[in-house]
Amino acid sequence: MDYKCEILEQEPQPTLSIRTRTSVKELPQELGKAYGAIGQYLGQLGEGPAGAAYAAYFDFNMDDFEVEIGFPVAKPLPEKDQIKNTEIPGGKLAQAIYTGPYNKIEPAYTALTEYVKENDHEATGVAYEFYLNDPGEVAPEELLTQVVFPLKAT
Repeated sequence: MDYKCEILEQEPQPTLSIRTRTSVKELPQELGKAYGAIGQYLGQLGEGPAGAAYAAYFDFNMDDFEVEIGFPVAKPLPEKDQIKNTEIPGGKLAQAIYTGPYNKIEPAYTALTEYVKENDHEATGVAYEFYLNDPGEVAPEELLTQVVFPLKAT
């Protein structure tokens, strides 16, 4: 599959998120739990997400990795329990849009990694996935995921 990869500049984006460690096997449950808790808290605050749900992956040990799960918000909001006021960093980033089931996303990562190298950039090592539609509403083949690699400043 051919991926449209591009380099963009982005402002920092405030978020509400939960950071945890999990395995690939447990990831869907962790995502659901975190999105539910943050969504409920946003409702209590009378706020809503300012963009698509995301997950940031800090390492790729499939049995035990660190992940930040959250929503972009319009402004910094107060923290509550495990829900933290964080931000997606600003600066240059590389992105690609992947269409298909989440468990077959690896070729998009490979394409984006190659694109970053070919364009003389270096990724920070953190990968973000923004989930652009709802797996409860569309077939797995129609899921849209924006894969983002923040880039090191040059």
